[in-house]
Amino acid sequence: MLNPLVSTNWLAGYLKEPDVVVVDASWYMPAAGRSGHAEYLKSHLPGAVFFGIDEIADKTTTLPHMLPTPEEFAHAVGALGIAETDTIVVYDEAGVFSAPRVWWEFSAMGARNVRVLDGGAPKWRAEGRPTQAGEVRRPAKVFHPNFRLGLVADFFAVLNLTRSKARTIVDARPADRFKGEAPEPRPGLKSGHIPGSLNMPVGNLTVDGKMRTANELKAVFEQAGVDVTKPIVTSCGSGITASTLALALRIAGAGDVAVYDGSWTEWGSRDDAPVEK
Repeated sequence: MLNPLVSTNWLAGYLKEPDVVVVDASWYMPAAGRSGHAEYLKSHLPGAVFFGIDEIADKTTTLPHMLPTPEEFAHAVGALGIAETDTIVVYDEAGVFSAPRVWWEFSAMGARNVRVLDGGAPKWRAEGRPTQAGEVRRPAKVFHPNFRLGLVADFFAVLNLTRSKARTIVDARPADRFKGEAPEPRPGLKSGHIPGSLNMPVGNLTVDGKMRTANELKAVFEQAGVDVTKPIVTSCGSGITASTLALALRIAGAGDVAVYDGSWTEWGSRDDAPVEK
């Protein structure tokens, strides 16, 4: 199984290869008052293009940053100079936070070799490595999408899982939100969790902005009752940290993991969605 992570040392050695594309996927919760793109323009890894998680998204729904159609995705990333055959290295300015979301999106759309920079930009900068400012424009390419349906779960698939138990549902939100003891940051959502789901707060998966080792992750999942040998669906608030959970599960050896794209923003807003506390 392809290791979904690369180190800063690896990237430094391959940075100038023509088929290696570096992607800044920095994104922040609306309440943070930060703009990933504005910060990208001030400073980013050499040659990196910016992937706007809220911009390259389905504009026909009120749910945040849902996957666009394969054709829309292909058009957007092709304009960034990315083909499905490139080696795509995604990073963010938080360490490992929003980059896994874009790793998952590229994977779902058929990219053959997409990785996440372990430790992200903070580790890169701490090591005194070079950065640059301004927009990077690569020559446009053609991205041929090959949508991998098995990596994506929608509302009705997850609703069915609450009855069939055919997949384990794992929720990346903090424990107090999962238990329904704390309100959701997005207004108008119910509190609690999808019936039968397990909780794995995303903060348990990283240390100092880097992913835990495969053995550490296996132990963390085992302690939470998650069997990585069984099919899994991940969820969170809006599909961002569910992707980090999917990345961690891959590293831990899971072979069948889908992300519930709408996550709690969709589930917690629907009257037909059962909720446990």
